[in-house]
Amino acid sequence: MAVTLSEKAAAEVKKIIAENGMELEKTILRVEVKGGGCSGFSYGLGWDESYTEKDRVQNFHGVTVAVEKKFDPYLDGTVIDFYEDINRRGFVFNNPNVTKTCGCGSSFQV
Repeated sequence: MAVTLSEKAAAEVKKIIAENGMELEKTILRVEVKGGGCSGFSYGLGWDESYTEKDRVQNFHGVTVAVEKKFDPYLDGTVIDFYEDINRRGFVFNNPNVTKTCGCGSSFQV
């Protein structure tokens, strides 16, 4: 699979699912790449309840993750982690394919 979800990120996803009254067994974390941002592409995370043959689907630490196969060239080897300190908190994409990012780190080029 192009994307891996760290244990810490999976714990945060489970927390968000529970806080929003969703069912873990029926909720899929959808990862995608969108056009836009200062460097050309940005990451997207969302919720889904189903997947198709166009998706790569895998379970990481109890969280089902779906990524459309068309995003493989952009996301292959990416690890999604969760970062938290006194100044900042959020999901972090550690993507080995990135050649350039913007100053704020929210968009990228491959």
